[in-house]
Parts: sequence; C-alpha cells; structure tokens
Amino acid sequence: MRNAVVTPQGDCIRWVELPGREPTRVYVHGLGATSPAYFAEIAVHPLLAGSRSLLIDLLGHGISDRPTAFDYTLEAHADALAQALTSAGVTGAQLIAHSMGGSVAIVLAARHPHLVSRLVLVDANLDPIPRRPGAGGSSGIAAYSEEEFLAHGWREVRDRVGAHWWSTMRLAGREALHRSAVHLTRGSVPTMRQLLLDLDIPRTYLLPAADGPLAGGDVLAAAGVAVVPVPDCGHNIMLDNPDAFAHATAAALTGDGQERPAPNPSLLH
Repeated sequence: MRNAVVTPQGDCIRWVELPGREPTRVYVHGLGATSPAYFAEIAVHPLLAGSRSLLIDLLGHGISDRPTAFDYTLEAHADALAQALTSAGVTGAQLIAHSMGGSVAIVLAARHPHLVSRLVLVDANLDPIPRRPGAGGSSGIAAYSEEEFLAHGWREVRDRVGAHWWSTMRLAGREALHRSAVHLTRGSVPTMRQLLLDLDIPRTYLLPAADGPLAGGDVLAAAGVAVVPVPDCGHNIMLDNPDAFAHATAAALTGDGQERPAPNPSLLH
C-alpha cells in the first residue's frame, strides 16, 4: 500500500500498487466503492497483468482519509487525484474508471492533461442527474440535505442499497459520501460529456449491452470515442462479467479506437 498527502491539512490518498511495466494503469472506483475490491481481479487478469497498476481510492473513500473540511466536488476530487499521481511519479497514465470515478477521470484529463494518455470509462456519469428521494445511489443520497443525511439518511440509504454495495459504502466518510453525491448530480461546468468530447486522447466508453444504445453515443463516436457494449452484466461490469470486461479493456488500451462490441468470452473457447 502507498499513500500521498493531497491537502494542506495533511490528508492522504492511498492505493494498492502492483509493480510492472509502463505506462502506469490507474483504476478509479465509483461512489461509495473502493478500487482494490472492485478491480483486483481485473488488474491481475492474464489480458491485463504485467503493467504497473495503482488501485487508488478517492479522498473520503475506502482506505483513503475522510476529511470533513474537503468539499468533494468533481474538480476537487480530480485535483487531489492529480496530487497523488504526481507524488507517485505518474505521467501519461491509462485510466480505467467506473461510474463517478469516470466523471472524476474526465475532469482530471481536462485539468491535468499530462497525467492521462488514455481513458477507459466504465458506465460513467456524463451529465447532471436529477435528485430522486427514495432512490438508490447518488440521486437518492443527494436528495437529502447534509444535516438530514448525517442524522438519519445514511441508514435509509444503507437499507436501500443492500449488503453488497454497503460493504464498501460504509467505509466512506458520511460527509464525503453525501457531498460527492451532490456534486456528481450537479456535474461539472462544462459537463463531463462536453469535456470528454473535447479531449484529444484515445477514449473508450464501456456500458452494459442490456441498457441499449448510449444516449448521445452517435455524437461521442463521431468525436472519436469508442462506445462498446459489454454482454451479460449490469452497472458493475468488472464484477458481473470480468472476462468480457478484461477483453474490452485490453482492446481499448491497445486498439485503434474503432467502435465494436466486446466479445463474449464464453464463445472464445
């Protein structure tokens, strides 16, 4: 495990590091998650093993510190992540980033372009989303005021999201979880979608095939973003179908950027 100080108050981002060849691969989790739990199997998959890999936890999540004075905007998350990567001697990284982590990764690439050479976004948030009382995830969390969430809302969210997600969500600071959700629903300015369109690096967007066509996917494709449906999975693609995820990610990290469906590994044997 490694760490880097990322705030003036001495708060640390931490990550699990696997040694290997360059370029470095950086795995970034989603809201209420932790990268070692979500990406360990992927980082050592035969198609992806051998590269230096950082399974990194955003501030407020997992094994990283949980400061209550931090505002947890997408920009603040991205700048803190940039501090950690700089401390780790990383430049030109390949980022594999899930959900909210994908939003942070887009903002990171826009604000600190020397740190990112390639993006693989995993069902990432590209647009602001409405707050929905009683919903799971960021839209439900953000529907509470911070005071409501700290007093009782977190228990209601715990009961809604279920044991699997709560097993990592409970590790997040409650202020961190709420503020991250609020700012994820607000999005960035310009939006994450617009920032992604404007980036001049190879970009791939993985989504569950069952969700159907990605909204605005034709515009993304026209801008050079490969939009790749992955079979037999839900939002947590890397956990639901790790072999197909590894095939799609390996292709994205080495391929020509052309859009094509991810293969179904069961058909490859």
